[in-house]
Amino acid sequence: MFKIKTMNSISPEGILALQRHGCAVGADIERPDGILLRSADVHHVEFGPELLAIARAGAGTNNIPIEACAEQGIVVFNSPGANAEAVKEQQICSLVMASRDVIGSIEWVKSIADQGDEIPALVEKGKSSFAGPEIMGKTLGVIGLGATGALLANAALDLGMTVYGFDPFMSVDAAWRLSRNVIHAETLDEILEHCDYISLNVPYTEDTYHMLDEAALSKTRKGVRILNESRAEVVDDEAMTAALDKGHVAKYVTDFPNKVILQAPNVIAMPHLGACTPESEDRCAVMAAEELYDYLLNGNIKNSVNLPDVSLSRMGVCRLCVIHRNIPRMITRILDFISARNINVEHMINKPRDGYACTIVDLGEQIGEDVAESIRAMPEVLRVRVI
Repeated sequence: MFKIKTMNSISPEGILALQRHGCAVGADIERPDGILLRSADVHHVEFGPELLAIARAGAGTNNIPIEACAEQGIVVFNSPGANAEAVKEQQICSLVMASRDVIGSIEWVKSIADQGDEIPALVEKGKSSFAGPEIMGKTLGVIGLGATGALLANAALDLGMTVYGFDPFMSVDAAWRLSRNVIHAETLDEILEHCDYISLNVPYTEDTYHMLDEAALSKTRKGVRILNESRAEVVDDEAMTAALDKGHVAKYVTDFPNKVILQAPNVIAMPHLGACTPESEDRCAVMAAEELYDYLLNGNIKNSVNLPDVSLSRMGVCRLCVIHRNIPRMITRILDFISARNINVEHMINKPRDGYACTIVDLGEQIGEDVAESIRAMPEVLRVRVI
């Protein structure tokens, strides 16, 4: 029975998925085999040697020390695409709010609630103050064409917009999801220069930090409207504030408020609501739970953010799983320990990712702890499991 520690309020559907597999799940679990969390910051948590994996019920993993986990042989999973529908719907709402002063109009109507019979006349007189352009016929640039970006791009086409898409790292799966009518932008500048609306849908990394800075914003059209469903750090808040002050950016809709951007004009800030739907939370939790369980039971890795994805159907009597550095002759050296004991290899796979690699070997006989210890003793090996 695997022990899973939860570090946030997790959807009951995710917990139930693990309990159906016989796992012990709860916030008070000690010495866990796996951790299931949402936004809990674990950068300063000391992980025990028995911890094998961390699963994030959501897409972003900035709350987890990704590289440190890889060095300890701890697989970190996320649940990409599980909240995409929820985020897409909020972005459609954001497109409208960026165009028309919906929020201001609602607040103004509340302010005249005591005007009695004069309300209809006041409404007709005051409504023009909150008017704005239609999105139909306008141009939207989608930066990042993963699950959410692709859904938004396709939906914007249905709304009558011209859509440009930019993503230098777009996967084959993402390409299949994307309508052929989305215009492929070769560079970020092409998005900045051509679009009336720009939507950010990229993860926060060293490469995307302040992707929209002063230089980038200066290339955008005057009156551009920008939506940020990525992370706060993808936008330089000081540069955005200056662009809003000058009226170069007409509206900035962000799901990541902070003390800088909340002081700027024409900002619509929401409290990280993008994925906050019951359906999204259920899907994220179940996906994360199933990824975590499959790894604990079978050593299969899917949707890891720090180690290669690797999956193999079970064959043979036992399975050897090794996480190691991606260097020459590692597979040969691992297999030497097995062949020296005259054990047959039934099936195997090796996948690299940057400086790391994962090897799964299915064997015709049960191997002893002596083999595992011999492989563990290799300085390039980070984790060995016999399942």
